[in-house]
Amino acid sequence: MVRIILVLLLLVTGRVAFSQSISGSWYGKADVMAQGVYNNYLTELVLKQKGNSVEGVFAYYFKDSYQSFFVRGTYDQNTRQVRIKNLPMLFYRSTNTQTGAECMMDFEGTLRVSQVKSSMSGSFVTIDRYKYTCPQMRVSFTLDVASKNLDSMLSSSVVGKRFWLPQREDVVVKTSMPVVNGAPNSATVIGTSSIAPIKITDSAIDANSERNLVAQFSRRKIIYTKELEITSDSIRISLYDNGEIDGDTVTVFLNGQPVMSHQELTARAVNIYLTLDNSKDVNEVSLFAENLGRIPPNTALMVVTDGISRYEVFLSSSYTQNATVRIKKRISRH
Repeated sequence: MVRIILVLLLLVTGRVAFSQSISGSWYGKADVMAQGVYNNYLTELVLKQKGNSVEGVFAYYFKDSYQSFFVRGTYDQNTRQVRIKNLPMLFYRSTNTQTGAECMMDFEGTLRVSQVKSSMSGSFVTIDRYKYTCPQMRVSFTLDVASKNLDSMLSSSVVGKRFWLPQREDVVVKTSMPVVNGAPNSATVIGTSSIAPIKITDSAIDANSERNLVAQFSRRKIIYTKELEITSDSIRISLYDNGEIDGDTVTVFLNGQPVMSHQELTARAVNIYLTLDNSKDVNEVSLFAENLGRIPPNTALMVVTDGISRYEVFLSSSYTQNATVRIKKRISRH
């Protein structure tokens, strides 16, 4: 009997400890707290807890704009409070989300756990200097239980469904079409009636530059970081500098050809929407380091979304190796 009681106590203790973790995919809606204002922001927060620290990705969708950031914060396990500072939120009265001002806000939330669900209620608050310009926003997050897996860093989840279609700030390219500084060639834009037209410039990789990039790429060793199975013919890739922002610049290759060149990585996502080559059993997405920043090597967090699942991969590239992710199409069993 004593043994059974001890086992039950261990199970209950483990369950409580697990339930109090902040790790997982959270989604919700943030409402502006101003009289007569009904604007809101669809939000997602994908976190991994490490002791009293958290890190992950914060994203929101406001009007016609999608924003995504790599974030770090703190979590007090005693009070169940999480704090994340310096989140750039578009000003709620912005008429043009591409040129609108941003309010730097801090997120403060409290984890609440019940037998029914886990939630996190809190607010986005701004500094006193701007509190009358950028009002507080209240938000309630709900945990996506399908993605709660502490054995992998921000594992695959269905959160990607919420923000799947490419937005204005996404770079949209087809297989092996070159892009420079986030500007696709006009032939590479995939038309869709659900979003506003993506801004295009005239810059493109000239033939000599492309040949030079391919030659440099081929001289470096390919390091396979991870293999992913996806369900879609297209993917969205979001790239962040997940370490200290130190000026890392990369070129992105798809199947050995550059699709985006000379792109600096920051905490704000660089989004690329790619159609894959279905004639290949495996497509390869590689990160080519153009520099190593102030703190070598060149590091990045790559988030791959296929509209159903979301995968996070940490990449490290240098002057001798290209970090590469292999992408396979999942075979339907139906």
